[in-house]
Amino acid sequence: MNHKEDCTRLELITDSGTGEVNCKNCGSVLNEKPIESASSFKTNDDGVDINQTGPPTSIKFADMGLSTQIGIANKDSTGKFLNGENKRIFHRLRIWDKRSVSKSHNASYAKAFTLLDSLKTKLSLPESVIQKSALLYRKSVAKRVLIGRSTAEILCSVVYLACRLSNTPRSIQDISEAANIKKKALQRIYRMLLRELDVKPETFSPTDFVNKISYHVDASEQSRRLAIEILDTSIKLGLCEGKNPVGLASASVYLAAAKHGESVSQVDISKVSGISAVTIRERAKLLKKVADKMGAKS
Repeated sequence: MNHKEDCTRLELITDSGTGEVNCKNCGSVLNEKPIESASSFKTNDDGVDINQTGPPTSIKFADMGLSTQIGIANKDSTGKFLNGENKRIFHRLRIWDKRSVSKSHNASYAKAFTLLDSLKTKLSLPESVIQKSALLYRKSVAKRVLIGRSTAEILCSVVYLACRLSNTPRSIQDISEAANIKKKALQRIYRMLLRELDVKPETFSPTDFVNKISYHVDASEQSRRLAIEILDTSIKLGLCEGKNPVGLASASVYLAAAKHGESVSQVDISKVSGISAVTIRERAKLLKKVADKMGAKS
């Protein structure tokens, strides 16, 4: 709308609600904010689209971010108090809403996804693994896997499965320590999940764990590279088949550090990797011939 020509006093004000610029005296709209027919989106650090008109939905929330709550104020949209009949209706609606939220599976989701957030922080898990874990957990609930089993144990086993499916190098020992749950219990439930969910994740490569072990035992960059070379050659020779990848990575780091004269003991590596010193010693014997042929790198 154009400004009226007979208005001699132009005083502009902006409506904070609509964004329109009006003339205070004649009421003419000088600048009208266009109506957006679609929601605008932005992308967060993990590459996930977020709707700016409201919080995003996500399967990692117990209610998927879609829950609503009926307010306790007995007023309508105009601020007027409800009459007696409507008060009774809304009182019953609040009761049913509260009961629907407190269903057993919702309580299970809330407990599990709270632990999931904790594991994300402790293990530095990417958002893709968290979303995958939430999806697998919901599938486990749908298949009634939870019956008679600990929610925490199921969730931790699901996280390990998600790491395997997304090739994120986290050992079951890492998850066991982060959640303070026995490793054997997680291994048992993990094998059960493979059957129930009918998934076949690829095995981790031993080289996936070299960086973590090398960093925590202060091994040099040269030792890290030599450890990877030892493993790559051993894999090609078929020496690593059927062996724990973390144990092989631990042994290769130990041999590489020894080749470069670095004081990294089997006990130090055992504390970091969760693999016993005896196992590291056995795997070191297996890889020693390969390491001897390579020698120390200058």
